[in-house]
Amino acid sequence: MRTIDAENLSVSGNATRPPSISETPTTNSPMRYYRPELDVLRFLAFIFVFITHRNDLAPIDQVAHPFYHAFTMTGVYGVPVFFLLSAFLISELLQRERDATGRIDAKAFYIRRILRIWPLYFLVFFGLMLIGWLILPGAGVDTVGKIVAFMAFAGNWYITFNGWIEYPVNPMWSLSVEEQFYIAIPFLAMLGRRALMIVNIMVLAVAYAVITWYASGFTPTSEFSGQWTNSFVQFQFFAGGMLLSLGLRGRRPDWPMPVRVLLFATAIGMWLIAFSVFGIKADWPRSTIGQSLAGWSLLLGGAALMLVSMLGMPERYLPRTLIHFGRISYGMYLIHIFFFWIVYDKARPWLSRLTEQAGIPGWRDNIGMALAFAATVTVAGLLYRYYEMPFLRLKRRFTRVPSRD
Repeated sequence: MRTIDAENLSVSGNATRPPSISETPTTNSPMRYYRPELDVLRFLAFIFVFITHRNDLAPIDQVAHPFYHAFTMTGVYGVPVFFLLSAFLISELLQRERDATGRIDAKAFYIRRILRIWPLYFLVFFGLMLIGWLILPGAGVDTVGKIVAFMAFAGNWYITFNGWIEYPVNPMWSLSVEEQFYIAIPFLAMLGRRALMIVNIMVLAVAYAVITWYASGFTPTSEFSGQWTNSFVQFQFFAGGMLLSLGLRGRRPDWPMPVRVLLFATAIGMWLIAFSVFGIKADWPRSTIGQSLAGWSLLLGGAALMLVSMLGMPERYLPRTLIHFGRISYGMYLIHIFFFWIVYDKARPWLSRLTEQAGIPGWRDNIGMALAFAATVTVAGLLYRYYEMPFLRLKRRFTRVPSRD
């Protein structure tokens, strides 16, 4: 067992420590908190979402490949991983700020979040609108109601009550949920540890009450219910991330690699059960009350298990490429579905001719996915370097506990 230092959250010196939890400082700076393995997890969460959205426009044959289809459909659960990870990291940083300074600077927190989220969000949102008006109809939103909703970060509520909108814009609903969470978190973090745990348990209770309400109205003919984009349902993952941060108290698991792989695989298995057995499906839930409560619990447990399985992973197991992809994953998430739309909808005739001429027509959809991924990585990387970085450098002026940005 290594000793704790000033970087970690204050703990009682007589407290018993599990032998599998390490308290090694994350960097040489006593105030800095950065874990590259969580950048890798962020990229993996993106990959889960990416493979699900491929299924929207180039569906996998459910009869011929039932397991592969189920696996790709559970990729939508990567969004809750983003939520849980975001809450975990922000909770860690705010607790460290409070321990180091005796207070939390809410104004600085909001400025940091604005500089991190808003510039790219609005660039992509209005960029898609412009493309839709000038070049490709359907690329961006086309009504005042949608524009106002997404500008006010209430886009998820618009979808909840009206259904999905223009395909390339749909993923941006999750940013609305995040921004709603950001409103409250600096004030929640000011609470004592016990009070904060109670608040988050109450948030979980509200989330499952709303889930029960949705399930009580389930009918076999139900289609889009709005459950997936409802903030109160998704807030359970923010509560889960904060509870993990509070429970670990700055420590990190020190498990061997085979254990980590087993835990991550177990998390995927939990998701497969939630999807295949309990019918937790984003667009068209098929769950009774009991199934909903069990399935959503598996989603939350799987997301938490993924984070714990990655936390503290030695850097020798973390390819620099994946760390970099994690750093640009915000941009990748915002734009990837646009390139899927281009490849599988607008360029499908060209792609079909190309694969037929090459004698590999069966590879059309896989090649399309590779093209969409390559375009996503390239454009997101350029946006990160030449557009996001100036805002991130400005963000550092308001940073109290440095992280990677």
